[in-house]
Amino acid sequence: MPGQDLARLRVAITAFFALDGFIFAGWVVRIPDIKHQTHASAGSLGLALLGVSAGAVLTMTLTGRLCRRYGSHPVTVACMVVLAFSVALPPLTHSAAALGAVLLLFGAAYGGVNVAFNSAAVDLVAALRRPVMPSFHAAFSLGGMVGAGLGGLVAGFLSPTRHLLGLTLIGLLVTAVAGRTLLRHEPPAPAHRTSSSPAEKHSDARGTGGRGLVVVFGLVALCTAYGEGAMADWGALHLQQDLAASAGTAAAGYACFALAMTLGRLTGSTLLARLGRARTVIAGGTVASAGMLLGSLAPSVWAALIGFAVTGLGLANLFPVAVERAGALAGPSGVAVASTLGYGGMLFGPPAIGFMADWFSLPAALTSVAALAAVATVIAVSTRRAMGG
Repeated sequence: MPGQDLARLRVAITAFFALDGFIFAGWVVRIPDIKHQTHASAGSLGLALLGVSAGAVLTMTLTGRLCRRYGSHPVTVACMVVLAFSVALPPLTHSAAALGAVLLLFGAAYGGVNVAFNSAAVDLVAALRRPVMPSFHAAFSLGGMVGAGLGGLVAGFLSPTRHLLGLTLIGLLVTAVAGRTLLRHEPPAPAHRTSSSPAEKHSDARGTGGRGLVVVFGLVALCTAYGEGAMADWGALHLQQDLAASAGTAAAGYACFALAMTLGRLTGSTLLARLGRARTVIAGGTVASAGMLLGSLAPSVWAALIGFAVTGLGLANLFPVAVERAGALAGPSGVAVASTLGYGGMLFGPPAIGFMADWFSLPAALTSVAALAAVATVIAVSTRRAMGG
């Protein structure tokens, strides 16, 4: 494929990553309004919100099969259309049960598009022969920050119905523009293959070793997503409850983490080019582990904020590398496995921390993020050859 076409594909796939983050963040900032509208209790709202995770996990494996059969590009476009339409549905519900049902559809589309565009990105990375996977995930993070910021600005004067309908229109417009590029081109083939590449020696995922490596890389994604979910759900509470931070300062905790993660992904391609995948994951896991130990056990708010930021920098490129390696080994099916495990970590991590906080304390529970970051480091050390340079 000509270089100009590859550049267009990169822009289009980047747009889908950014749009995904933008739509999801726009929905998240309106959750309090939807809770009030549906008159849901905290418990019933929590059950309804599980629909997003359940829909995503149930759909991811199926999406991998669809990508194998129809190609990742048309599946990306189709799933994004469903996602754009489904984000407008929550304001139309008036009970927690109805909200859970529409969030199941929203989650299914969200999980599907994540597998599809990650599969498209894996093919493009292989064709470019440059470690640009973190740049796509940086676009997702940036889209999320813009979506959350814009949602906060319009929440005061736009109803959830109008706001989320606006997200639908923006989603369909971006999909119409970027989707044309995807639908015009087949996923590119790698520029060339060499039998000396360690990863290529394991490229037949139908073998036991190949399947095992895909699961191992999925565990790296799980360790990363566990940390992201923990920071989103428990970071602010730790600052406010354990360190007596103000509500504004506590909210800044996740902002520090998210901003650091975005910056880490923006520089991730350069880091991968210099260090290689294995060293990047080893360094990232080590840094994240140290950062979270500081963030969870520090006696002052500012030290904890620094720890949160360091954790974000460390975790930034672990998930992109894990998904790219799983996709290189097994195509869309590998992406589906890694994404499902990763999303499982984000789903089950926060409740696990809640149970550990009840048994011990919240600071002690948050050290589990550091422990799993260390596990990711050990995995990278033990799979250094398969992970590649």
